[in-house]
Amino acid sequence: MDPQMRLLLRLAQWLRHPPSRRTLWILGIALAVSLLLAGLERGFGWPDWLTVDRGPRVVR
Repeated sequence: MDPQMRLLLRLAQWLRHPPSRRTLWILGIALAVSLLLAGLERGFGWPDWLTVDRGPRVVR
């Protein structure tokens, strides 16, 4: 099935049977935290201490 059609069907399902207020709050908070983290990363950059260094590659 086409991904766009699947999204439209899911949205139609949400309109027929809307989620509870608690679920909407949880989704809203998760979205807000994600946008906040993305904004901080874009504004200040990714810290070097959080970057994982790849070790030497071992060929057997």
